[in-house]
Parts: sequence; structure tokens; C-alpha cells
Amino acid sequence: MGAGLSGVIMAHEMKDQMRSEDKLTVVTKDPLYHFVPSNPWAPVGWRTRDALQVDLAPTLARRGISFKPSPVTKLSPTENTLETADGSTLHYDYLIIATGPELAFDEVEGLGPDGFTTSIGQIDQAEKAAAKFEAFCKNPGPIVISAARGASCFAPAYEFMFILETELRRREIRDRVPMTFVTAEPYIGHLGLDGVGDTKGLLERRAA
Repeated sequence: MGAGLSGVIMAHEMKDQMRSEDKLTVVTKDPLYHFVPSNPWAPVGWRTRDALQVDLAPTLARRGISFKPSPVTKLSPTENTLETADGSTLHYDYLIIATGPELAFDEVEGLGPDGFTTSIGQIDQAEKAAAKFEAFCKNPGPIVISAARGASCFAPAYEFMFILETELRRREIRDRVPMTFVTAEPYIGHLGLDGVGDTKGLLERRAA
């Protein structure tokens, strides 16, 4: 269940280990796979949506993997079934859940593309960020880069910071753009590995 980075990789790994009589089905709400790790490249024009997406149906079919592009509406673990928005019911012996994160912009007032910040978490958001970046370059000024407290992964914020640094230099406007990196990590490079913001717990674990 889920066909993002983890789900697609897991499907291929499972197919390699399954018996010939076993059946593997990938269920997801989006028929297109988007390579999320390259999202930071989209806002500066280093990649386009077409370069980051794959039509899953023919790709999985070549490996003999069944595919259902319909959102899951109900999961019944006691009956080993899941229901999808198209009215189908699928029975399973084993279920792997790889649905990925749900971006919770509403946790911070004003956060997100519908608020006062730009996001690269999803390809749609990264494309909007590209349009804003082009407008920004026409009238450059201060810029702030951050991963919000509670983010599941801080690495993209670091990556985007260096991508932005490089692109601004290529456009010869870096000197007009004061850049600030804001992080909820207890120290730079922490990446949220021990629980973001849990400085006291982190120090206690190190002392132990």
C-alpha cells in the first residue's frame, strides 16, 4: 500500500524473493511515481516534472507486479482486506504499508504554499516554487531556508540550500541575496536522527 520511494523499492525487492505462485499487488492513489529526492532540483530548473515521474502501470507490469491506482478507503486487518475508492476489495496474506508522510502545514500558522512559505515536499509544490524563484531572481533579496520542527527528514533543506547557493552564483546575483538557514535541530548536521528538539534526551544518551 503506497508507491512512493519506499513502496516501489519494496515491491521490486519482494518480487525478487517471491515464489512463482505468489501474487504481488501495488495499491496507490497516484498512477505516476515521482522521484521525491530530486524535488530540490526542480525550483531552480535543474529538473522538470517529466524527468522526475514514471508511469507505474507498464513499469510494474514488466516485472509481473499487479497494479491498482486507486486510493485505499478502508483497511480491515482482522479480515485481511482493504477497500479502494473504485469499489474494489483486495484480500491479502501480508500487507506492507509504505504510504509515506502527510505534510502537516496546518501545525504551524502561516506555513506552507497556501500560507507564507514555499515548499518542495511534493512535485506540485516544487513546480510552484520554480515560478516563485524566477520571479525572485528578477528582484533578489534576503531568503530563508528551513525544515520545520517535526520534519521527518532535514537533509533536503541542507541540499536545497547548497543548490540555491550554486544557482544564484550561476546567475551572478548571489551577492544580492543574504541567506539564512533556520533549523530545529540541536546542532547543525544533526538531521533529526535522535529526535528533533530533544536536546536534553540527546545529551543524556551521549553521557550514557
